This record gives sequence, C-alpha cells and structure tokens, in this order.
Amino acid sequence: MNNNRADTQQKGLQPKWLILSAVMLGSIMGPLDGSIVNTVLPAIGRDFHAPISIIQWVPTVYLLTISCLILLYGRLGDMVGYKKVFLIGLAAFTVTSVLCGSSVSERMLIACRGLQGLAAGMMMSVGYAIVTAAFPPRERGKAMGIYAVSIAVGLGLGPTLGGLIAQNLSWRYVFFINVPIGIVAVLWGYRIIPSGAAGGRQRLDVPGAAAALVFLLSLLLYANRGEDWGWLAPGSVALLVIALFSGAWFLRIETTSAQPMLNLGLFRARVFAFANLSALLNFMALYAVVFLTPFYLTVVLGYDILEVGLVMSASPIATLLVAPLSGWLSDRAGTRVLAASGMCVCALGLYLMSRLGSDSTAFDVAWPLAVIGVGSGLFQSPNNSAVMGSVPMPYLGIASGILAAMRNVGMVLGIAVAGAVLYNSTSVGVSPGSGAMGDAEVTAFLRGLHWAYITGVGLAVASAAASLNAAAPRKAAGGLPPFPGKGSGSP
Repeated sequence: MNNNRADTQQKGLQPKWLILSAVMLGSIMGPLDGSIVNTVLPAIGRDFHAPISIIQWVPTVYLLTISCLILLYGRLGDMVGYKKVFLIGLAAFTVTSVLCGSSVSERMLIACRGLQGLAAGMMMSVGYAIVTAAFPPRERGKAMGIYAVSIAVGLGLGPTLGGLIAQNLSWRYVFFINVPIGIVAVLWGYRIIPSGAAGGRQRLDVPGAAAALVFLLSLLLYANRGEDWGWLAPGSVALLVIALFSGAWFLRIETTSAQPMLNLGLFRARVFAFANLSALLNFMALYAVVFLTPFYLTVVLGYDILEVGLVMSASPIATLLVAPLSGWLSDRAGTRVLAASGMCVCALGLYLMSRLGSDSTAFDVAWPLAVIGVGSGLFQSPNNSAVMGSVPMPYLGIASGILAAMRNVGMVLGIAVAGAVLYNSTSVGVSPGSGAMGDAEVTAFLRGLHWAYITGVGLAVASAAASLNAAAPRKAAGGLPPFPGKGSGSP
C-alpha cells in the first residue's frame, strides 16, 4: 500500500485526490438509491398488488435505519479505522442491493431495504472523515466542494434514471444498477484509501449507543407517522415519551462515561454546534421541496414519471456546478458568510416556488428549483468544511457521523413538517396519492403547498442565522479529553 502511494507521488499524482475519487465513487450510491427508488414506488405497488400504506415503508425503513445507527458507525470509525467501516458498508450495500432487486414480496423488499439502510449508514458516516484526514486545512473547502458533486450527481441522476427504468425495464433494475458500481468502488477503495491507525485502547459505549438508537428511532417514527396516526394519538404520544426519556438517558450516559460514544464537549465549539444546527435546518427546508414538488408536478400539472424526474433534476444539477466553486472560495474567504448567503438564496428559491399555480409551465418550476440548487451548493461545501475543521483529528469519525445524522434527520423532519403544514393549512381534504383531484382539491392543495414552501423559507432563514452565528472564538473551545493511549486530543 505504501509502495503504491509512493509510486503515485513519483509520477506526479496526488494520493489525496485519488482518495477523494474512491470516496466519491462509493458515496454516489447512497443518494442515487434514495432518489431513484421513490420514482418507481407505483410500479412496485402494482407488481406486488400492495397498498400505498405498505409500499411507503420501502423508502421509510431505509431512511430510518440509516439515521438510527449513523452515530454508532462514526464512533466505530474512530475506533477501528475509517477505511474498514467504509468498505464493509460499501460491500454490504452491494449485496443487499441484489437482495432488494430479487425480492419476491413487498415484505421481503421492506426487510432487505432495512438491511440496505444499515449498510448505507456505514458509508455515509465516515466519508467526511476520510476526506478531511486526507487534505490539509487550506484545501479542505475545495475537497468538500468536489465531494458534494458525488451527492449532487446521485440526486440528479436518480429521478430521471428511475423514470427511464420504470418506463422501459423492471423496477428491479433500480437496485441491480448498484452492483457494478459497488464492485468497482470496493476494489478501488481497498487499493487507494489508507488504512490509518486504530484508536488505541478504546471501548465502545454500548449503553450510550443503545440509548441513541432508541431516541432516534422513536423520534423519527413519530415524525414520519404522526400525520397518519394523529400527532396526539396514543401511539404517537407513546413514541414521543419514549424519545424524551431515551434522549435524557443518553445525555446522562454521555456526561458520565469515561469513553462516551458522543463527546458532548464537541458542542462547546461554537462553529461545530451552530454549523450542525444550520445543516439540520438546511435539509428540513430542502425536503419540503423534494417531498411536495413531485406531487405538484403529477397531480396538478399532469406530468409523467420521466417528466417529473427531468424537472426535479434542475436543483441537483445546479448544486453540482456551484459546490466545487463554493468550496474553493471558502478556503480563501472563510465559511460563515458564504454558507449564510447560500441559505438566503435557498430562501429566495423557496419563496419563488410558493408562487406556483395550476397554469405554471415546466420552466416556471425548473428555474426556482435551480435557484434552490445554487443556494444549496453555496451552503453545503463551506458548512461541511466548518464542521469538520472545528474538531480535533481523533474525533473526525464521530463528527462525520453527526453531520450525516443532521442530514438524514433533517430529511425526515422536513418531510414531516411539510406534510403537516400542507394538510393543516386547508379546510378541504387533499389526497394527492389517490389519483386525479377535482378543482376544489387542486385549489386546496395549492394553498397548502404555498404555506409549506413559506415554512421552508422560514427554515432557510433560520439556517442562515445559525451560519452567521458559527463564528470561531479567538481561542478554540477546550474540554475534550484525550483518547486512551493517544496523549492529547489535539490533531
């Protein structure tokens, strides 16, 4: 391994860029899979003769399993090495993709999708850590910007590719497409990504991991199912109570453990705390658009799956173009103002989306989506760089896991908030998943859509305010204990 890296240096190639390429190749699979599957859900339901109430668990269980264990995976990366966690997750994701595509019933598909989420969480949890460790601080923003391209490509290709597959092939190929990508990514990652050093004499905080699992699972289930069950229904209230108690238990464990899974001292760093909060609010705002706009395009404008995919790709394509430039600028001009400016642009795009009507054209929808994509590209690279640059080197894994958790929890909460606003801002019953709507339902849907997007504007403005507060103090926040056998916790 060392000889290979020495050879590349002698030939003028930079190992850090090869490492980035290996992480990007694996990281494209998660967002690609998350966006592509949503477009073929109707085909899956028809094939298995399953109702929407069952089929909706195909994307739901994937997102839940990713989110619930992502902190644990980040901590494991600090302990056993980021390469090992990343490659195991990548290999498992490839295998479970075969299982998903070979499913013979909707329940088997849901179970395999849950396993696929567990594997995807491993990849997502340590990607930022691998990239941060490979690049010096002066190039971190540029690296994060280029890394964001893989996520944008996955999100951008997903809807269009899903539409093409749904119209010309079986839905099963949306899972089989992961297999060749996964095999190449595992082989390339094994060759290129450095093994790094294990975390020395460390042990896993099992009680803390269990408490975090219960807290995230109950909270996200409440957010995901509360609209259907009723926010104050007995089952929903029970989930909320469990979340509150397990969250309190988690905080108690982490403040008393000698080797906590999540060192709460990280949040004493102002940059780390506010940049993570900003990331959470960012994804909550974005997923008001990602969740509701396909329904608008389908039931109001009458577009088919492929047309929906093409229009929705405007946002990630814009992000793809802007994110590398934004990362490069953040290395020179700082992260705070650039990230806040990006969220202000997102707020503008969301406001423009709120003005859509029943006579809007594809262009009327696509260009505000592109504005949102530009804002997202301006925001994400500097914000990710700020988070990962604010922690000591031994904590990169858990910091990467926290950042990934903010993204996934923000997605779930954003969908829940957008749905709640949509259905509670109109007095007329709206059921966009049941087929064509009448004039009264379309009017009611557009009214709810307007207020859901305006709520997204508020979330985007709050994210911009959090970014402006993510200012580094004159002296770094202290209080982070050293890892056993590592001396100090400094990089």
